[in-house]
Amino acid sequence: MTIIDAHVHIGRFMPPFREGSDDFVADLIDSARSVGISRLVVTSLGNRGYTHYPTPQEFRAANDHVLEAMARFPDVLIGFCYVNPRYKEESLGEIDRCIVAGGMKGIKLWISQKASDSVVDPILARAAELGVPVLQHAWYKTTGNYPDESTPADVAAMARRHPTVNIIMAHLTGAGYRGVIDIAPYPNVHVDTSGGDPESTVVEFAVRELGAERVVFGSDAPGRSFGVQLGKVLGAGMEDERRELILHGNVERMLGL
Repeated sequence: MTIIDAHVHIGRFMPPFREGSDDFVADLIDSARSVGISRLVVTSLGNRGYTHYPTPQEFRAANDHVLEAMARFPDVLIGFCYVNPRYKEESLGEIDRCIVAGGMKGIKLWISQKASDSVVDPILARAAELGVPVLQHAWYKTTGNYPDESTPADVAAMARRHPTVNIIMAHLTGAGYRGVIDIAPYPNVHVDTSGGDPESTVVEFAVRELGAERVVFGSDAPGRSFGVQLGKVLGAGMEDERRELILHGNVERMLGL
């Protein structure tokens, strides 16, 4: 069975990058393959540690690392371009550099700006022009979100303004049942299965409310274990046809693989 992980991170601040080696990417691929995952959608949120509001220099350096890793492992890695919508022109230029020229397949937005804010609109408009998806971080935190961190309700607002863009809302088990209900009316929003440890019935709930065509497998590795996160899908009660859509079919369709 083909399995594609739609949500994986690399970054040169992670060991052993601090010692000047890129062996971590190879080790990450080996770890994924050990549980049957054959391809990884990768982003970098920074090379010196995560910053909520990266400068153009910082997100370019992060994307450089992804481009280098893609060149080293072209049959395994699929890159998404990380940008900060607060820097409109620089972000649009970076999208063209990474996607049009560099071969990346999507855009990553984290917590520099809420998805409901119009500041993100130029990024979504460019995604529509290029026909690529946007992976948008979202969470409902009991401790309270960061100042510009999106909730699923923010993602729903983004989807309402940009109905032709495929949006992958990250973190099903961070969004929870409430988050699934928020995005249910918007068929262009998908959800990945990452975001915490496995919890019984959450994946089944998402499939029932959204349809299997709108759920994709994502681990958020290396912050979470490939095998544990894969268990959310393999252990969920559903037909094999739906499971295969989640594990690879939906991502293949969105990315044109």
